Amino acid sequence: MAVAAGTTPLNITTSSVKTRKQTTPTSHFPLFLHVTKTRPKNSFPHIQCSTRPDIESNNTTDNNPILENTSNPIPTEVQTSNVNNKSSFSSSIGLVLDLGTKGCWDSFEIGSPVIKRFISDDEERWYMWYHGNSDGGSDVIGLALSSNGAHWEKGAGPVRSSADVGLVMNCSKDWWAFDTEGIRPSEVVIMSSSKVRASSAVYWLYYTGFNAEKVEFSVDSKVHLQNPERVVDGKDQVVGISRSLPGLAISQDGRHWARIEGEHHSGALFDVGEEKEWDSLFIAGPQVVFHSSGDLRMYYYSFDDKCGLFAVGLARSRDGIKWVKLGKIIGGGSLGSFDEFGVMNAHVMRNQKDGDYVMAYEGVAADGGRSIGLAVSRDGLKDWRKYGDGAVLKPSVEEDGWDNSCVGSPCLVQMDGKDDECRLYYRGIGKEGKSGIGLAVSEGNEFRSFRRWTGFHL
Repeated sequence: MAVAAGTTPLNITTSSVKTRKQTTPTSHFPLFLHVTKTRPKNSFPHIQCSTRPDIESNNTTDNNPILENTSNPIPTEVQTSNVNNKSSFSSSIGLVLDLGTKGCWDSFEIGSPVIKRFISDDEERWYMWYHGNSDGGSDVIGLALSSNGAHWEKGAGPVRSSADVGLVMNCSKDWWAFDTEGIRPSEVVIMSSSKVRASSAVYWLYYTGFNAEKVEFSVDSKVHLQNPERVVDGKDQVVGISRSLPGLAISQDGRHWARIEGEHHSGALFDVGEEKEWDSLFIAGPQVVFHSSGDLRMYYYSFDDKCGLFAVGLARSRDGIKWVKLGKIIGGGSLGSFDEFGVMNAHVMRNQKDGDYVMAYEGVAADGGRSIGLAVSRDGLKDWRKYGDGAVLKPSVEEDGWDNSCVGSPCLVQMDGKDDECRLYYRGIGKEGKSGIGLAVSEGNEFRSFRRWTGFHL
């Protein structure tokens, strides 16, 4: 039997879930999903969801008719397309995914890696969903594949079959939608359903959607604030602050996606906070972790304009669609620290060794620099403790390093084996503004420091 390493497959009932049309070519919707027509902005979807979760409890045994543990099949066999194997950087230590060639959908910028590892008796396969854009246009989502998590195959254009790689999801073309100007992946949860054949995997993609609405705020922050963030030619590109919200899409092959309508009138899962709340500007990076049956946790970030810092907050759900916010759980560090001006782009995993929750996050320094830090929590809800005052991965010190300006958008993958190795995938940016996706490996089994990947050692 094949399993998805580092993920928890779920058994779902989705007969009441509504979807909206997808703009990628030849969308293959699961048979049990009902595709709705375009609706006006002021009409609301009718979704039957479970009751409000017990947000004060850390119960790991509650039974829920919506979600429960099950086994997960390995995805369909993949036929890869052409790849640009030559790096565009002078020094590429740790670099595992480069920009696409000129004219490709990901030739201008890439980032937001979401990694899943699948293991069977005779093989292992790795999936990477990531965002990209060409010529500074809208962010879209693509898929790359690997047999070892280090050497990746990706496509130059849209996928054309369930065994292809490349562009898999475009921005919405519905004028009322929350994701018309850009989309970035945050998490893929592997699920299965009693309403489809047992050998089929169902993927739930949680993502950030951006629209044309610009956000205004009055706080005098020393850090140049953008949403989404852009870095071009070694300096910030002025794009303003776009409103962003969390979204959900479902797929049976990881390539053709059907958007799920959330409670918000734009199709998003939920709205920003009220005017005086910490997340009133935007919601970004909605990463979801399965805790137990009927208990999913979403870790997202925003910018608290009252104190001028980035922070990560938590929401909780029984069914993965209706969410209850619990507030901020981790914020800026001490004076002079690498995360003095806050934390963002959090990725949380449950340590297979001791059951603790480990959070990798992007720390923002007073000068705007970005490094990656770690925090740990026993229950994944509160009492997050940072690993010391230092970052576990900093920008490269090499003069010509591909990631010598910023590192962030971390994604953790805990490996099986005697060494308890943990892999850290991340987005790196060089002094010239070029971006790539890199890999670092933990030194020791406590995940307190990471070294950039330099190859497999026998």
